[in-house]
Amino acid sequence: MTTDGVEAVFLETHNWGKAAKFFQALGFDLEFSTDHNSGQLRNGDGPYVFIAEIPEDREPGVQIVLKVTDADAFRPDPAVEVVTPFEDTHFGTREMTVRDPDGRLWSLQAPAKK
Repeated sequence: MTTDGVEAVFLETHNWGKAAKFFQALGFDLEFSTDHNSGQLRNGDGPYVFIAEIPEDREPGVQIVLKVTDADAFRPDPAVEVVTPFEDTHFGTREMTVRDPDGRLWSLQAPAKK
């Protein structure tokens, strides 16, 4: 089984409010915000964008998350280095981390077990 495209883009920012307004100006709708300066936006049926505010002393990062329909059925090709197998997350999904040939880490996200 392979991945099913891009699930999400996770962005870190120094200013949640400005970042959210930027994406809203580009046509994204705010799906929800949290009480700790983060939230999720979406434009149409495509991947969602989750933005989280971080302290000024940290460099903002970006992470692209690939979609997996069924974590239990997913069997990565031996050419894919698995860093961490699928684990439950605190936000109700299952996540796996893999490393590409250039050393970048990628997250694969699947629905939580039913």
